[in-house]
Amino acid sequence: MRKVDHVGIAVKSIDVSLDYYIHTLGLTLLAVEEVASQNVRVAFIDAGNIKLELLEPLGEDGPIAKFIEKRGEGVHHIAFGVTDIRSRMAELREKGVQLLQEEPKPGAGGAEVAFLHPKSSFGVLYELCDKSGKGD
Repeated sequence: MRKVDHVGIAVKSIDVSLDYYIHTLGLTLLAVEEVASQNVRVAFIDAGNIKLELLEPLGEDGPIAKFIEKRGEGVHHIAFGVTDIRSRMAELREKGVQLLQEEPKPGAGGAEVAFLHPKSSFGVLYELCDKSGKGD
C-alpha cells in the first residue's frame, strides 16, 4: 500500500452536503463525476493531506444506497493507493483476504478499484485504488 488515497463518505445528496464541506469546513471542491460501474455520483474534496470522496447513490439498488438505508450517512470506506492492482489482489487472496470482486472495476478519476470484504478487515471496508498512469 502506497498511502491512504481517500476516505469515502456516503451521503444522501452531494448538493446538500457540499455546503458543509466547502463553506463550513472551508475545504475545496476538486471535481464531481458519475461512476456508472458503482451507480454513484462522486465529489472529490481536497482536505489537505488527503481527499474526501462524497458518494451519492444514483438509484435505490446500488451499494451506497444500500449502505445508507442500513447504516445512514457516514464513513463508507478507506482507500489505499496501489500500483498493479491485479497483483496486489492476488497477493491478498494468497494471504486469505476475501475480496468483494474477482476483477478490478472502473472507479472515479479513471482509477481501477477493488474492495476487501469487511469480514477480512476487522469490520472496515478497504478499497484498493490504482491510478497508475493517471498522473496521480
